[in-house]
Formats: sequence, structure tokens, C-alpha cells
Amino acid sequence: MKTIDGGVTAAQGFVAGGVHCGIRKNKSKPDLAMIYSERPCTTAAVYTTNLVKGAPILVTRENIQNGIARAVICNSGNANTCNADGVEKARKMCEIAAGVLKIDPQDVVVASTGVIGQVLPLEPIEGAAQELADSMTPDGSGRAANAIMTTDTFAKEVAVEIEVGGKTVHIGGIAKGSGMIHPNMATMLCFITSDCAIAHAMLQKAVKDVADDTFNMVTVDGDTSTNDTFVVMANGAAGNPEISQEDDDYNAFTAGLETVARKLSKMLAGDGEGATKLLVCRVSGADSVDTARTCARSVIASDLTKAAMFGADANWGRVLCALGYSGADIDVDKIDVSFQSAAGRVDVCQNGRGIDFSEELAAKVLGEKEIGILVELHGGSAIAEAYGCDLTYDYVKINGDYRT
Repeated sequence: MKTIDGGVTAAQGFVAGGVHCGIRKNKSKPDLAMIYSERPCTTAAVYTTNLVKGAPILVTRENIQNGIARAVICNSGNANTCNADGVEKARKMCEIAAGVLKIDPQDVVVASTGVIGQVLPLEPIEGAAQELADSMTPDGSGRAANAIMTTDTFAKEVAVEIEVGGKTVHIGGIAKGSGMIHPNMATMLCFITSDCAIAHAMLQKAVKDVADDTFNMVTVDGDTSTNDTFVVMANGAAGNPEISQEDDDYNAFTAGLETVARKLSKMLAGDGEGATKLLVCRVSGADSVDTARTCARSVIASDLTKAAMFGADANWGRVLCALGYSGADIDVDKIDVSFQSAAGRVDVCQNGRGIDFSEELAAKVLGEKEIGILVELHGGSAIAEAYGCDLTYDYVKINGDYRT
């Protein structure tokens, strides 16, 4: 496996693009993205578990019940959620996209992100649809990635190349997400494409399993969004024998998909609203993967831990506290805690008790842009990682006037 350029258009047969259509007042910010495959794609997805769901999720779920799609249309600046005409407008967006692409509207994945509860105007989308379609190119991933951003500070795109069934297969994607991110499905918008040939049942299993290990291990602020969607489209252009069972080819594909998703997950976490640091909590020695995940998510979601990391304060008691209320069945008298970064490693807790450590070294370790919070439970062999960010003054500033 190797990392390559190209993002969501790295796979054969895909094009993408993005334009400013006018949903956002800022004309320098693109707000409408499109991804298109020259051939039908096996398509699978997972969505937010929030009971309040954006209308695009309801329509996308209907459209891909048959496991097939060819295009994605996504706007930013307006979430199309909690609107009386939301479903109608989401369907209309599919029709608009289908019209310029000359495909069936039911072969379109639709997504929206932005402010909740504001009526989505369709005129800007309809007016820019042809321009959007014309903007799509085999190197248009970056434009699409920029067009789906809200409070993100940079576009997020990743791609890898793997071998499946003796053929070279590409997997690439784009994602957005900076705030309103917390485990309970995908916690953002993510669109991944591949030229792998894979049966729908296998793709759906891969998507769910990968989401559990990656996107469901990201938290920024404890808020589960209403529009979270993680979609994977595979068009089979690589020419590999179709993956129809859990064999070596399936494992290779899933490993590639997980690599793309994990890299995007870390980008999302590190770009949390107001964040200055990426936090990675690695829990080892758990009696089960569920226990490890529960503990890692609890630590990464702790506001007190996040605030301590912002201040480069090695307050390991915050970590132990978060483990204690996680709900996991663990022996708190066996827990070890360390902090690690490019500046080194400092052990701060052994067997649930504080130990002597250098505050000077700890400050250096915690002063880096990426910090590892290492937890050893001494209760088994299971391991999990969760991804998050520090909690800063700017998080409140950004969300204090997000709508106005």
C-alpha cells in the first residue's frame, strides 16, 4: 500500500469539482461540490444516529437502497435540516444534478452541511448546476473538498493505492468536519471513491467496520451532528475479480479503506474548531476492543483533559478521572498513563498512582502539535485509538456567533 495524490478522484473513472453558487455570502468560498463516476458504482453508507436527521440523509438512504449510485451533490452553508420542505428540496437537488449529468435522480447521493433550521434556497444551486458539472475534472478533488468545508481551516483529502486480485486498485476520499463532532456514526461528511469491484454486502460490511474503528473514534466537542454521512462508491474500473466474500482481497480492500478513513479522521480531529493540537489516546491492555474503545473515547471527550492539553499541563488526574467514569469494567489500581510527542515521552502514573516526573520535560512533550495520551490497563491484549483536539478560547468564539 502506498499513499498517492488525487483524493476523491484518484480512482479510475471519477471526476469532481466545486463552485460558488451563492448559498454563502462570501463569494470567495465555494459552496457546492459534485463527484461523478462514468459508470454505475456499488454504494454503501452509514449515517448519524441523532434522531434529528437532515433531509439529505433521508433522501440518500432512499436512493441507495438498491446499492447503486453514480454521483454526489453537496452544498455547504445550509444543512437543510428541520425544514418543512427539506425532503422536497433534497430530492430536487438530486433532480438538478441528474439533469446536468443525464442520469437517474435516484442514482444521486445528496448531502448538505451548515446552519440548521434555515430554509435552503434552490435557485443558486439550479443556476450553478451546469457550471458545476463543467467544473469537474480528474484532478478536481481539491475543489470539491474546499466546497464542502464549513468552519474547517483546510481541505481534507487522502488517497492510497493497493493490490487486489492482481490488479492495482485506488481508494481516495474527501471529508469535512471541524465542530459538532462526536462518536455515534460518522460525525461529519465523508465521500470515498474506489475503482475496486466489490459486492454490495461486502462493501457495506467494510464501511460499517471501518467507521467503528475510525470516524466513530473522533470527538471534538461532544455534539453529534444531524447530517453525518459516510459514503463509499466503488465502480469496478480496476478490473479485479469482484470481492464477494471475506477473503484476502476483502482484507486488502478493507485495510486500504481503513487507512484512508483513519488519516481523514486525524485531520478532522486536528482541525477541531479553535484547536491548536491533535490528541491521540491509545488504550492498550484492555480485556476487549469494546472496553478499549470506551476508555479511549472517554479520555478524548473529557473537556478537562482537553483544556489541560491546551495549557501543556501534565494533569494526568484528568485522564484517570475520565477512565473512571467511562463505564468500562476496568481495574483502576492497574492503570499506567504516559504522554508522548515528537519531544519525547513522560510517564506520569503507574498502577493508578502518581509518580515523580520532570515537569520541564512534560511541558516540552505537551507543547507539540500532536500529543499521544497512552493508557495501559493491564487487563488483556485489546487496543484502540481515539482522536480529538485541545479545548481553546477560540472554540467559544467560533460557536458564540456561528449562525449570526
